[in-house]
Amino acid sequence: MDSVLRAQGRIGSRTLLITSAALPLTGWAIHAAALHKQLAATRKDPLTGLLRRDAYTARARRLLARHGDDTAVIMVDQDHFKAVNDTMGHQAGDAVLAATAARLTAWSGPRASVGRLGGDEFAVVLPLPAARLEQRLAQLVRMLHTPVVLEDDRTVDVAASVGAATPHAVGTRDLSLLQRAADAALYDGKYSGRAHLATKEHAKVASINGRRAGRPGTAVWGRAA
Repeated sequence: MDSVLRAQGRIGSRTLLITSAALPLTGWAIHAAALHKQLAATRKDPLTGLLRRDAYTARARRLLARHGDDTAVIMVDQDHFKAVNDTMGHQAGDAVLAATAARLTAWSGPRASVGRLGGDEFAVVLPLPAARLEQRLAQLVRMLHTPVVLEDDRTVDVAASVGAATPHAVGTRDLSLLQRAADAALYDGKYSGRAHLATKEHAKVASINGRRAGRPGTAVWGRAA
């Protein structure tokens, strides 16, 4: 009987030791999960859920390094967005931005880098062979021109301008230059209702932080790229 009690005591001691050792690890796991959640929140735009500029840029560069010429850089800019805010209210404007983000995410798929760069400006970098580029861009334009239905059942007619650049067409895999070219192409085709493809000449357009110089938001902030 004594031997049984001694054996049970040894087992109980080991169980207590293991449990005691596990408690700090469990606490650290909870702490680490909370830190990860906080980090993820800082990486994403709270309104749209898309990546912020820094997180988008890091992922976009990895995609360009991995897929090379079979990569496309897409810039998207809402058309007449200020009019939506002015006539229908900022809640309607927020709904349009959230809908645009959801459409870009659905269109580009899970391997893409999709970011909100500021205001009504978005960027996407994704693996996309040149043979499929025009067809996929036409699909994107159709999605971005689909009216947005608000929670109060009002409908907002929306449109967006799209510019696209590829390493093969522009002659570089540098993300800043590709964004510059795509942004310049976007403004060449502004309000045209179709995506505009960049050439090497578009990469020479003066820019600030990868955005065409002279467009809203570039007059004061940032530095010339």
